[in-house]
Amino acid sequence: MRPRIALLALLLASAGCSSTSTGSISPLPERTEASIGGGTRMQMLGHAFAPPAFHDFCNRYKALCATDGSLRPVELTTRHHAELASVNKAVNRRVIERSDLATTGREDDWRLPGKYGDCEDFALLKKAELMKLGWPASALLLTVARSGGEGHTVLTVRTTKGDLVLDNMTDAVKDWSRTPYRYFARQSPGNGRNWERIGTAKPVI
Repeated sequence: MRPRIALLALLLASAGCSSTSTGSISPLPERTEASIGGGTRMQMLGHAFAPPAFHDFCNRYKALCATDGSLRPVELTTRHHAELASVNKAVNRRVIERSDLATTGREDDWRLPGKYGDCEDFALLKKAELMKLGWPASALLLTVARSGGEGHTVLTVRTTKGDLVLDNMTDAVKDWSRTPYRYFARQSPGNGRNWERIGTAKPVI
């Protein structure tokens, strides 16, 4: 196994969630809707290993695991942006951040949250809520990153204005390249059980 791929596998195997000391939303810098203009896309670099807990999640939540639908990004209309902002904020307010170990007794357990959840649970609920609004699963991709030395999971939304991130650490909907994370891998559009490595930012043409 090549060193870079081996390192990526190790990082994904230990993927957890960055968190705040208070369990509230971290005060990351906010950006307005106007800042999304001139967005970027993630450059994909081929196969990546999925986080181990993801496989059990896929067996239990087949519809949320899926990334079926058109491979074209969703047109980011004013209405679509409002939906993203509304869902992101509503889920961040509805779910109280708490580790899987404290909630389920397992180190890493991907599931739709009730009252409590950690980062990937927030992302899963946001995907479920957006799918109810008619968003295609192929545009809603679970994505793992590194934040301050800890694993972190967000929902990446593929749009005509670039790849946007819905994050439990902030209510702002941001272009992925304008967030404070180092991204490693995300689900593959068209086959949600496959994951791909993330490279550099590519400007939207």
